[in-house]
Amino acid sequence: MVDGGARMCFQAAIFDMDGVVTDTTAAHSGAWKQTFDDFLKSRVAAHGEPFTEFTRDGDYLAFVDGRPRYKGVEAFLKSRGIELPRGAPNDPPGGETICGLGNRKNVIFNQIIEREGVRTFDSTIALVRMMVRRGIKIGLATSSYNSEEILRRTGMRRLFAVVVDGVESSRRGLEGKPEPDIFAAAAADLGVPNAQAVVIEDAVSGVQAGAKGGFALVVGIARKGNELELREGGADIVVRDLSETSLEQINLLVQDKRTSAR
Repeated sequence: MVDGGARMCFQAAIFDMDGVVTDTTAAHSGAWKQTFDDFLKSRVAAHGEPFTEFTRDGDYLAFVDGRPRYKGVEAFLKSRGIELPRGAPNDPPGGETICGLGNRKNVIFNQIIEREGVRTFDSTIALVRMMVRRGIKIGLATSSYNSEEILRRTGMRRLFAVVVDGVESSRRGLEGKPEPDIFAAAAADLGVPNAQAVVIEDAVSGVQAGAKGGFALVVGIARKGNELELREGGADIVVRDLSETSLEQINLLVQDKRTSAR
């Protein structure tokens, strides 16, 4: 714990949501798997293509995790050599367009969280509350289009002064991860430069965005066993859960990084 008189070396912290604040990664992965497996099976008869299932390690983490929904569809289809028209955001769920597949995934995801609920990570909430007590501004930056509903379900909305999500990104024309746009927008909305904000992420695309954006520190959370990939993506520190670090350590790491850059 940071001593009451310790000076904070950064002004803001920006958290990703899925896998950082909320335990929704399995729901996302499961929804993507059902969406893509159904789609790939439909192509066996229609196009004579062999069926190769969508996997967590080979596909979800590599092409979808952390990306905006339609970007994830596009990246996965490209990896399989499949071309589809983009379509439009109001395409019917499951239609053979990039947007249609993304919309189908969203329907399945919402069915899962309606059925199973949403759990939050106590260690993350404890760190957020400690930061608030120390005067750190808190933002949420996520590719999710469902953030307001999920935050409402968990009662966590009041913890975040700023939320930049998929809906807001679309409205502002922001690029998704691994571009730093959503984190930079959250920092700007908090009135803080990137160099004074810490990014906390669990997706490789998210730590790449934090590193590319010149943030004070990028903390990677390796809940998926992807420690090496997070480090290679630009995380300054990697933990399996935020209980393995502290505000004191984060503060010192920011100070050390700043000193070594001089």
